[in-house]
Amino acid sequence: MSNTDRQIIRLALPSIVSNITVPLLGLVDLAIVGHMGHASYIGAIAVGSMIFNVMYWLFGFLRMGTSGLTSQALGRRDLSQTVKWLQLSLMVSMSIALLLLLAQYPLRWIALQFMHPTIEVAQGVYTYYNICIWGVPAMLGLYSMTGWFIGMQNTRLPMCVAILQNIVNIFMSLFLVYGCGMKVEGVALGTLIAQWSGFLLSLLLALRYYRRLVVYGTRNLHKLLSSLNRFFSVNRDIFFRTLCLVAVNLFFTAAGTWQGDLVLSVNTLLMTLFTLTSFVMDGLAYAGEALAGRYYGAHNHKAFQHTNHRLLVWGFRVACFFTLLFIIGGKPLLQVLTNDTCVIEAAMDYLPWAVAIPLIGVSAFIYDGIFIGITATKGMLLSTALAAVLFFVVWLTLFPIWGNHALWMALLIYLGMRGLVLAIYMKLCLKL
Repeated sequence: MSNTDRQIIRLALPSIVSNITVPLLGLVDLAIVGHMGHASYIGAIAVGSMIFNVMYWLFGFLRMGTSGLTSQALGRRDLSQTVKWLQLSLMVSMSIALLLLLAQYPLRWIALQFMHPTIEVAQGVYTYYNICIWGVPAMLGLYSMTGWFIGMQNTRLPMCVAILQNIVNIFMSLFLVYGCGMKVEGVALGTLIAQWSGFLLSLLLALRYYRRLVVYGTRNLHKLLSSLNRFFSVNRDIFFRTLCLVAVNLFFTAAGTWQGDLVLSVNTLLMTLFTLTSFVMDGLAYAGEALAGRYYGAHNHKAFQHTNHRLLVWGFRVACFFTLLFIIGGKPLLQVLTNDTCVIEAAMDYLPWAVAIPLIGVSAFIYDGIFIGITATKGMLLSTALAAVLFFVVWLTLFPIWGNHALWMALLIYLGMRGLVLAIYMKLCLKL
């Protein structure tokens, strides 16, 4: 195994573990409320979690932009700049958090109008939202810290933070619900405590492992703000790209809902297989952010090209593994997720689409990581916007003929187009 391969694995494995732990926060909450004896509790947590998931997804640029800018500065051996990006990112994340806290009531109203839950569920959502909104500064701050750690070529610390968050969430939620007799408010408080524990731990770990870099920090606000244009120019493109991603994902779910409960269940189950793939692919993408950004910043084009090649090789290896897994074990995996034979049989008609996702989508994942690392965010926005437009065109054209099959075809074309445009953009526009 080459040194580059070892670097990729060293960075990717902790990120994969971190990715796997992320959905556990929501699953633990659902598991606890699922035993409270009333379906409205499950609905309240599901709706409340979705509100915050969309909110945090939109501000994911705080992680991605910080990662790319920091890795490039590290490649140039500009330690003062690496610290400046962390300071600036934290300042922006706290400013956004403050604005969201000030606008929490209008945001809650808009979210509930959009989701339109029943009165019983809405009451639980109010309780969950009013508590978890105070975790926004911690979560956005954690995005900044995680991006900075990845940019510093360290994915082990985010993994430790993610594991601690889950432990704290499980313990505190169980204690508050079963020990203190709370309901939805106990689950929400457990999540809130876990979020702040994760953020505070990330700050402590940064001081523990990077204390020597404190001297490179700046107290000159004007000097710090001088880099704000660069920070926002990178993150503006990522933000609008994320809007395209959110639009496609929300529409995919909504389109399943319009076709009835059976199709919605089928699409949800099959998308779970895609989620399993994304855990590993995102880990490789994070490795791409760190390594590509570092070599790009160091102007080491030979190492940059070699790393990109090895990332794609590893990506296609993983894609082949999941493709074979879904071909051989697709039905058994679905049987693990549900015992509803009607849903399983209906899902088998659409399983080939899910089987094709890993190989068709692998380039999008890998190139996304590379582009974040080199902060070529205009290319990311262009590829996602074009792919999103094509997604809706394919769906509108073929849905009257193929129904739900058209939805899955549109998703595959969307994923493939993202990777194809990024590859072309890198060759023709970036000349890398």
